[in-house]
Amino acid sequence: MEQQGGSILASLFPLIVLFAIFYFLVIRPQQKQQKEHKEMIAGLEKGDTIITSGGIIAEVVKPEEDFIKIKLDENTVVKLEKDFVAKKKD
Repeated sequence: MEQQGGSILASLFPLIVLFAIFYFLVIRPQQKQQKEHKEMIAGLEKGDTIITSGGIIAEVVKPEEDFIKIKLDENTVVKLEKDFVAKKKD
């Protein structure tokens, strides 16, 4: 009976190793990137220049709770959902 328990452990070991590799190469970096993106969005202030996920470069006019008011040019101010901010331009 001990031999059978050992063979089960031996057959599960490759799956455990495969999951660990998958976790460290895919899941963990993605979680880190999501956390950094959330922090970047939370830190947006008036006057910051952003790039949207659609490739539009705009200036933040007023960060709100769920949306951000952005200025596309001198006369155009629109609301953008925070999820669509791709990155902050330096």
